[in-house]
Amino acid sequence: MITRGRLATIACWLAAVPFAAWAALRLAGLERGPLVQMVAFTPYVAAAAPAAVVVALALRRRAPAVVAVLAALTLVAAVAPRAVHDDRPAVDGPVLRLLTANLRKGGADPARLVDLVRTHRVDVLTVQEFTPEIAAELDRLGLATLLPYRTLNPEVGTTGSGLYARHPLSGTGFRRNQGSFFSQAYGTVAVPGTPPLRVESVHPAAPAVVGWVPNWWTDLRAQPPATPEGGLSVLAGDFNATLDHAPLRDLIASGYVDAADAAGAGLSGTWGPYDGDPIPPVTIDHVLADRRIAVRAVSVHAVPGSDHRAVLAELRLPAA
Repeated sequence: MITRGRLATIACWLAAVPFAAWAALRLAGLERGPLVQMVAFTPYVAAAAPAAVVVALALRRRAPAVVAVLAALTLVAAVAPRAVHDDRPAVDGPVLRLLTANLRKGGADPARLVDLVRTHRVDVLTVQEFTPEIAAELDRLGLATLLPYRTLNPEVGTTGSGLYARHPLSGTGFRRNQGSFFSQAYGTVAVPGTPPLRVESVHPAAPAVVGWVPNWWTDLRAQPPATPEGGLSVLAGDFNATLDHAPLRDLIASGYVDAADAAGAGLSGTWGPYDGDPIPPVTIDHVLADRRIAVRAVSVHAVPGSDHRAVLAELRLPAA
C-alpha cells in the first residue's frame, strides 16, 4: 500500500520532471521530429514552470524542489530577456524603417499593408507568400509611388517573395530554398549616409508536419550568415522558427541580433491562432539585423486576411 507521503513525493516528481526535461531539451538544442513544434511554445512552459516549485515546496519535498527550481531558472533565463531592451551599439547614421509581412497566399488585405507603409513611413518592405494578384493590387493602391524600387518574384500559392524599397536597389534577384521551394527575394539598398545594406526576404520551410522537419533544417541552415567583417545585412520575414529553435539561434550567433529581442518586444506573438484552432500565438516572424545596427523599436501589426502579424522594425544604421 502506498502511503500518503509516498504519493506526495510521486506527485512532486511528476510535476518537476517534465519541466526539467523541457529545460534540458531547450538548453542543448536537441529538438527533432515532433519536438520541433513543441519547442516553439517554450515561453508558455517557462511561465508555468514555477508552479512545480510551489508544489514541491508546499509538500516539503527537497529533491524535486531543487530540480524544479533549476528547471524554472533555466527556462525563465532563456525567455525573460526578450522582454528587456538591450543596450544599443553607438551609431549615428540614418534611421531605416523595415516592415515584413507574410501575405498568406496573397489573401492579406492589400489596403492595410499600403496603409502601414504610408503611416509608418516604411523604407523597406519584405513580403512572403506573394502572388501576382496582390502584387498588382498593391501597386494600384499606391505602393509603386511609396516604394518605387523593387525585386519581385510573385507566384501562385505560397512560394512567392518580394522586396520593395524607397531607395535604389542593386544586386537584386531571388533564390529558392531547397527544402521548401519557397523563394527569397534579395537586394542591396543604397540608403543615403550609410554603407550599402543587403536585405533578404526570408521564408524557409515550415515544420507543420513531422515529415517536413528535415526540409526545415535544410532551409534554416542555408540562410545567409552575417558578415561582421564585411557588408551590412538584414534578414526579414517568416522564419517558421522561434528564438527557442537551435538553428535560428545558430544563425543569429553568426553576427545578427533579433530586432524584437533587442527592443524588448521578443514575446509578441506573430502567428496564430490558425484557422480557428486554439493554438496560442508564437513568434516566428523576425527581423535579424547586423549587430552593428542599433534597434530603436519593434512593433507587430494585424493584417486582415493573413494568419501572420506584420513586424515593423525601426533601425539606426552606422554612418558611412
